[in-house]
Amino acid sequence: MAALDVQALVFDVFGTVVDWRSSITDEGQAFGDRLGVSADWASFADAWRGRYQPSMEAVRSAKRAWAKLDDLHRESLVELLDEFSIHGIGETDIDHFNRAWHRLRPWPDSVPGLTRLRTRFPLATCSNGNVALLMNMARNAGLPWDAILGAEPARAYKPLPEVYLRTADFLGFEPQQVMLVAAHNDDLMSAAAQGLRTAFIARPHEYGPNQSIDLRAEHEFDYVASSMEDLADQLL
Repeated sequence: MAALDVQALVFDVFGTVVDWRSSITDEGQAFGDRLGVSADWASFADAWRGRYQPSMEAVRSAKRAWAKLDDLHRESLVELLDEFSIHGIGETDIDHFNRAWHRLRPWPDSVPGLTRLRTRFPLATCSNGNVALLMNMARNAGLPWDAILGAEPARAYKPLPEVYLRTADFLGFEPQQVMLVAAHNDDLMSAAAQGLRTAFIARPHEYGPNQSIDLRAEHEFDYVASSMEDLADQLL
């Protein structure tokens, strides 16, 4: 496929563009140091992320009304503080810790790669993050999005088809004119099923040293890259 067939790039964010695990682990350590509490913060980060899909599934399956990811994250955080025997934390401190997801650090190649890609393509998110979360993250990390799209504008969580289709429609393009860039095979396969083009970027350390999934592209995607810079090399 020629690069010119693609008119816009949209991106999964958590794991693909930003390093959520190290960021949340460090935020947990800072939270603990400030309040005088201790925990295995890497395990805490894993447990928090582990509640990500189940919390969204309740919305996807209509077992509960629409709720943005900030609210789902906070509900999970309150439960996890109890499970990790961290008690007596005030609401203000809980809110600040919950907004750690707004402050995730990008992978080292993300900003330079995105900046290069933006010279040719409009760039937008296609993330389950809510708009305020992704906006604050972009400002904090220097992510050069042209638009923040995904779950909240679509009022649905990936991998529901409407997330991909509405994201393309918001950009003014047909699905086949838009390419999803992601580090997750299942996300890309869901996008491909709706007609989007696909690019896999390997992030073999997203889940830490014992990662066992998404180590490599497991399907025939349009592009496979080792980094955002590598993808830019292929598309520009």
